[in-house]
Order: sequence, then C-alpha cells, then structure tokens
Amino acid sequence: MTGSGLQASACLAALEAAGITHVMGIPDNSSAPLFDLLSEHADIELVTVSREGEAFAIASGVWIGGGRPLVVIQNTGLLESGDALRGTAVRMGAPLPVIVTGRGYAKMERAGLEPGVELDAELLTRPDVDSVALLTEPTLAAWGVPFARASGRDDVGLVGATIEQARAEERPVALVLTQALS
Repeated sequence: MTGSGLQASACLAALEAAGITHVMGIPDNSSAPLFDLLSEHADIELVTVSREGEAFAIASGVWIGGGRPLVVIQNTGLLESGDALRGTAVRMGAPLPVIVTGRGYAKMERAGLEPGVELDAELLTRPDVDSVALLTEPTLAAWGVPFARASGRDDVGLVGATIEQARAEERPVALVLTQALS
C-alpha cells in the first residue's frame, strides 16, 4: 500500500491552486506527509487541533473571517466530530472541503468487502475488519455530506473537485482517502 496513495506533494499543489489559506486537523499516519509539508508552507497556515470537532468549528470561523479553509482528519475522528460538523458547518452552510483519511479500508479490501456493503452485527464485529471503514461513508451520507473516494495517485484531481464542489454548493464536502498519502 505504501507509495500507491495520493502523493502529499500533489495534494499540496491542489490546495495551493485552489487558494486554500488554512488547514485544520489532527495528523495521523496516513496524513502525516501532508502535515509535514504544510508545517513549513509559507502561504497556507496549519492549525492543529486537540479534537476533531474543533477543526470544524475553527474552520467555520476562518471561513466567516474571509479565509478559505480545509479540514484534514482521520475517519475515526470524523465519527467523533459529528455534532460539530452537523451543528456548525452543515447548518451554517460553510463551504468546507474535508479530506478524510480512511483507516480500515485496506483491511476491508483484504476481507473482500467494498464500501456500501450491507451492515449487520456479524460484519461489524468481525476481527478481520475495522468497522470504522464500514461506517465512514454511510455516516457522511446520513449527515448529508457529499463525498468522493480516492484510492490512488491518479485520483489527485478529486482534491480540487472536492474543494470546488464545497464552494459551489456552500456546504461541507468530503474526499475519503482509502490509502495513505505518500
């Protein structure tokens, strides 16, 4: 899996091209290469938060102040931040693009499962499957957050498309990365 996901440098170039001014989030193993690049970036301010819900609140405030923010969080944190996403960003109509790193997608693939599989108690408790990957996309759909899925280097265009969609529709839009950034 290493090396086959989106390149952090290509993702950063897409953020620059879209005029992103701030990135809020918490780094994880999958997003660390992007956070490393952002920590030294001259024009995009990196704001690390202590809880994922803060990322949505701060990003919404940056948007109100005229900035062009983006949120980067892992899918486990996405599930933790539901009320901040729903109660702040969605209700405000904040055009927040969100990059969600997808913990558990590799396990799901190894188990022969694809996103959208029907969920039941047996599947959600299987030891060879990380249930967060099973729950990520249905949760985004339940919250009314449109999303796309990026599974490899060739999907870098989805970064810009996600940003454009969030701005055009004036609401949060997510891009779920099924592989770590390289």
